[in-house]
Amino acid sequence: MIQVVDYDPAWPAAFEALAARLRAIFDAAGLSAAVEHVGSTSVPGLAAKPVLDIDVVVSPADLSRAIEALTASDMEHRGEKGVPGRHAFRPPPSWPATPSVNLYLCEAGALALRNHLAVRDVLRADAALRDEYARVKRALAATPGVDMGRYVEGKSGVLGKVLAAGGIGGAELAQIEEVNRDTR
Repeated sequence: MIQVVDYDPAWPAAFEALAARLRAIFDAAGLSAAVEHVGSTSVPGLAAKPVLDIDVVVSPADLSRAIEALTASDMEHRGEKGVPGRHAFRPPPSWPATPSVNLYLCEAGALALRNHLAVRDVLRADAALRDEYARVKRALAATPGVDMGRYVEGKSGVLGKVLAAGGIGGAELAQIEEVNRDTR
């Protein structure tokens, strides 16, 4: 069952608390990293699954050291999972269980990162697209027997519009759609 809930104004504070922990990890390792709140919980007013999506952005040259810093902090490295330039991590049990977290280590400039940032930034700026996206998500979540694959596929039309508004189209959009099909 897919759960989509109303926007919770506590999500930004929850993100900031976790981002501070992540910044401390990278500061201690002597690494420069940006910590980005992405995904639907990063868009004020947008209905979302109650899951914080966090992208930690490092230079490609620092990727190996960044993976080491996260794993040394009890993060479980789950690999790229079919998404080039983006490594998934499972936070340690000491992190809050609610809201849950999807944590990604992204190479600066990677298409996966540009995808996340474009969706966030367009939906923050365009209330009509934000509301259309929310309607689609709610309808899909209310569909009996919907699984994550059908949920992701069902959002692809409106996400294509969002990404086009964010300057991602053509071969890059096709690559994102292919990754989404493969990682469901």
